[in-house]
Amino acid sequence: MHEEPRPSGAARAGGPGDAGRAVGPCGARAHRGRYGVVPIAVYVAGDVDYRFSIQSVSKPFTAGLVMQQYGGPAIIAEKIGVEPTGLPFNSKLALDLYKAHSVNPLVNAGAIAAVSLVKAKNEKDRWAKILDNLEGFSGEKHLPVLETVYDSEYSTATGNRGIANLLFNWERLYADPEESLRVYTRECSVGVNTVDLAMMGATLANGGVNPKTGRRMLDESSVPELLAIMQTAGFYDESGRWAFDTGLPAKTGVGGGIVAVVPGRFAIAAFSPRLNEAGNSVRAQKAIRYIAGQLGVGIYGPNPE
Repeated sequence: MHEEPRPSGAARAGGPGDAGRAVGPCGARAHRGRYGVVPIAVYVAGDVDYRFSIQSVSKPFTAGLVMQQYGGPAIIAEKIGVEPTGLPFNSKLALDLYKAHSVNPLVNAGAIAAVSLVKAKNEKDRWAKILDNLEGFSGEKHLPVLETVYDSEYSTATGNRGIANLLFNWERLYADPEESLRVYTRECSVGVNTVDLAMMGATLANGGVNPKTGRRMLDESSVPELLAIMQTAGFYDESGRWAFDTGLPAKTGVGGGIVAVVPGRFAIAAFSPRLNEAGNSVRAQKAIRYIAGQLGVGIYGPNPE
């Protein structure tokens, strides 16, 4: 695919989106005209080499690392939770509504808890393991940290700091709260491009083995549970609509990236910085929705537009 696909509305301006609202002051400087799509690792279109912060798209992969370290997905259900919230990704209300408090590993509370669960000797080792895991899923040897993004987010992390301390108080955080927050914020600040996201998704589609490097990142037996969490919680409070419209496990991030997985076959990744009110990229989700619909690959059956 050498020409930019034009799904319904996806190649046009997607309407106003406030990236800075969710990713900190530096997020407002993202180039909103950027747009890239990688439907299968070898088919690309648009600004696929442009690096942006991975943000919440990192969350399922760190959850996968926790599963791998502890011998399976049961650790996630026991120590974090797997229920969708139907609320925004940074909701404090969800902490009180759900007995698990951390709720699931794809919202901020559960993602900070997942970071705290990573087996490590110290903060440096914790970060090294998380970065190695992201690089292993992407097949890239050196994923950079976008330091301006990290500095911006960590300096404005009042809400996430509150979440971390509440979880620690409830014994649902498993390492020092400030250490967990720092590592989590650094995880979200890793720079990726659309091809990286596609390869990360393709690794899940390939039963946990990176198709580029051959490195096993997740036991095949754990992949279904991780994809189930992505299907029910990957789009935050729009997860139901995404399942209804597209029918694919996916994870979105306020950096503008989205990756969707067709189990056993391939992955589709897209990037565009303009966000809707839920913090999901307007054009990226339309692009994936269009491609999945045209290929008829929804896991519940073909669902063309």
